[in-house]
Amino acid sequence: MHGKGVKKKVAVLGASLTVLLAAAVSVVLLVSGIFEQPKYLEPWNKTYAEKFSDPRVQLAAHGLLAANGHNMQPWKIRLDGKDSRAFYLYADSARMTREVDPPSRQMMVTQGAFLEYVRIAGEERGYPAEIGLFPEGGYDETDLAGSMNQKPVAKVTLREGTPANNPLYGAIFLPDTNRAAYKPDRLSELQISTLAGLAGGTGMAVRIYQDAGNVQKLGDYAMRAAKIEAGVPRVMAEGDAIFRSNEYQKNRYRYGYSVEGQGTSGFMKHLLQGMVTLFPSMNSGKASSERFIQSAQDSVDHTPAYALIVSPDNSRQAQVESGMLYSRFVLQAHVLGLAVQPLSQALEEYPEMKAVYDEIHRTYAPEGGTIQMLLRVGRPEKEVPLSMRRDVTDLLEGQ
Repeated sequence: MHGKGVKKKVAVLGASLTVLLAAAVSVVLLVSGIFEQPKYLEPWNKTYAEKFSDPRVQLAAHGLLAANGHNMQPWKIRLDGKDSRAFYLYADSARMTREVDPPSRQMMVTQGAFLEYVRIAGEERGYPAEIGLFPEGGYDETDLAGSMNQKPVAKVTLREGTPANNPLYGAIFLPDTNRAAYKPDRLSELQISTLAGLAGGTGMAVRIYQDAGNVQKLGDYAMRAAKIEAGVPRVMAEGDAIFRSNEYQKNRYRYGYSVEGQGTSGFMKHLLQGMVTLFPSMNSGKASSERFIQSAQDSVDHTPAYALIVSPDNSRQAQVESGMLYSRFVLQAHVLGLAVQPLSQALEEYPEMKAVYDEIHRTYAPEGGTIQMLLRVGRPEKEVPLSMRRDVTDLLEGQ
């Protein structure tokens, strides 16, 4: 009888623990926002642009999906009140990342990424886009934020045309960045020549490296830079401040970082989001720095090839044009069955990163010029989730 009583108590205790565990998991999932509709993903829908009758807004809705630094989406659109076919793109100075990108070079690359998506979408939809960079002149570098507010990066004028199939268009709706593992397969000669040829006659260069020596060397630069960045509190804090830990925050802000950035999805996404929301220290301070370094190491350990985008100078125009080339690279990589991830830390321009920045330029751009992008390239092991995007109407000034 005594044994039966013990077994009964154990069974009751086990059932109670199961109930408690289920309750705890339910709380975590609710805190994550598991029943919240992900409005931040609506712009990725291929029919999203159809909500708007103005073709300028339709094309801006495509530009919104472009790769952008730190997912800040720092774009503003001003529709021309006198010309129904024209709009202006401005860099949104309120979305500058001053710690990680003091000269706003990455921000200008981001403007170009947007413009190339607009150009490709315009061609596909029968609105060929004529793009003029800095139509009102360059920025006053002594008052950069003020200049960004006053002077457009580009004037975009739509022309009458016939819809034409652009083979890169469909890739616009795929994630621009894949931080997961890549297969060890080398890129084919066709893949290399196609990607390298994207620079055309722009004066820029796309250089691809997949020999063991350069893969090791570039991976080392990426890791050195990641460790430096992880050790600079003000830079890490800037990233932590735009981390969205649950569905409620993602729907409210619709920009910045989230757990999807590391490829987490489904049930595990909600479990992790709930835990981070309940225990914020999991994603700040030392924990955040360690996870950042480990993520970089995982990427470097599973990279068969790297690519560099090099411009002949570091002018604002060259930065924007590099972003346009980068968008073409991302989309063409998708068409070729490849994935891309920028490893931008080694190219950042704050004081602690100067030694790495100077060294990678001496090694890979000894003839001069500026390395605008350092990318890992390869066949992905898995697909990754889409990232947050704002509603295109949030970009429109005076609307």
